[in-house]
Amino acid sequence: MEKMGVFLGILIAFFSIFANSVLSRTLPFSSKTTVLDVSSTISKTQDLFSLNFQNVLPSKHEVHHSSESGLSFQLHSRVSVRGSSEKDYKTLTLARLARDSARVKAIQTRLDLASLGIKKADLTPLEAELEEEKLEGPVISGTSQGSGEYFCRIGIGHPPTQAYMVLDTGSDVNWLQCAPCADCYQQADPIFDPGLSSSFTPLTCETQQCRSLDVSECRNDTCLYEVSYGDGSYTVGDFATETITFGDSAAVENVAIGCGHNNEGLFVGAAGLIGLGGGALSFPSQINASSFSYCLVDRDSDSASTLEFNSALAPDAVTAPLVRNSKLDTFYYVDLTGISVAGDLLSIPPATFQLNDNGNGGVIVDSGTAVTRLQTEAYNSMRDAFKKGTRDLPSTNGVALFDTCYDLSSRKSVEVPTVSFHFSNGKELGLPAKNYMIPVDSSGTFCFAFAPTSSSLGIIGNVQQQGTRVSFDISKSVIGFSPNKC
Repeated sequence: MEKMGVFLGILIAFFSIFANSVLSRTLPFSSKTTVLDVSSTISKTQDLFSLNFQNVLPSKHEVHHSSESGLSFQLHSRVSVRGSSEKDYKTLTLARLARDSARVKAIQTRLDLASLGIKKADLTPLEAELEEEKLEGPVISGTSQGSGEYFCRIGIGHPPTQAYMVLDTGSDVNWLQCAPCADCYQQADPIFDPGLSSSFTPLTCETQQCRSLDVSECRNDTCLYEVSYGDGSYTVGDFATETITFGDSAAVENVAIGCGHNNEGLFVGAAGLIGLGGGALSFPSQINASSFSYCLVDRDSDSASTLEFNSALAPDAVTAPLVRNSKLDTFYYVDLTGISVAGDLLSIPPATFQLNDNGNGGVIVDSGTAVTRLQTEAYNSMRDAFKKGTRDLPSTNGVALFDTCYDLSSRKSVEVPTVSFHFSNGKELGLPAKNYMIPVDSSGTFCFAFAPTSSSLGIIGNVQQQGTRVSFDISKSVIGFSPNKC
């Protein structure tokens, strides 16, 4: 009888352990907390304004040469190129978040139209204006569709003229400001003069490049382009081919690029934009790149990294399937299936993150959006789990689109719950604490850097990508994340 009691006790203990492991959905070998260095982070926000970044000169940065693995540009944070006109870090944060909201709304507008099978070229001018009025955010002086937080340095024309260009995975058309200017904004470098370049060649209206534009017109058999963004910004001019130079040696000829003579409200500091999207006119598509990758340094830093083409995926990269939208080929979707907080997989239906046949939903990886957006129910589940693990931290009022903030002014470091993304191939990407607990001022206010959206589209933003080399293997339909590979 005694043996039977021992056996039953063992049996009950086994089933108790088994049941708990199933119900909790705790992931094996996952750490529940990670450390955030509060003091170091606050110090960086203070240094940003004490080092007089406003006097940064374009000549400070040298162009990165082509590497053995492929072609390479050097990347810089926005603040290291053009400094900050804001008076303090909180004002800078609010300006960044305002730019970010405008970009997200612009992306959602474009995808909404695409899912309905509508291109802007199909609309009358009045209809296009009404569509933009319905969905546009506030026009913010000196900003664009995107925050434009990262710039690359390239040579344009022959002989090459050096220029800073915004890096954007959410755009296809490359363009820059050109003389003569009917309307140009301020940029760090002299305005590009096509008359001084022997390789500048206007495109005719019958060319494939001209026909690939969403919006184009013909004038004297010369192709004119127009790109407009959801915040009311735009660029208009001649569509041409030009030589793009990487460093002193490698160059790519006949790249289709917009030569904008009329540009409004766009990217103060940068000369224009390099489109890294999946469309036919994007830079990777035009040079037939099989892959490209970038590493985004801390955007409050003056250090640099690289944008590379045709370079191999790092062996230790966390990979995930790259999904494409049949309705719009610009954006890069990642097959996200779940999110874990403190090692526990949240009860979010995988369908929440899926791209459907109508081109709605899904999760894109975007270099221009700052803060990751999740559908409201998914965000609420994530936030509540995070708050549960930070009960011992002093909370404070929300800031802008952040509703979960903490006063860490009296702490040197804190432990916070881990946060990870999970993909359909079973791989997991753990985020550093500094990529989701970020400062919003220089006095110790930190916020959980995710935001809800009523849209079905999710976006993994550049705050969550910082310090990670993000690789897009176009030929194999794989996206890779390599932490600490800047």
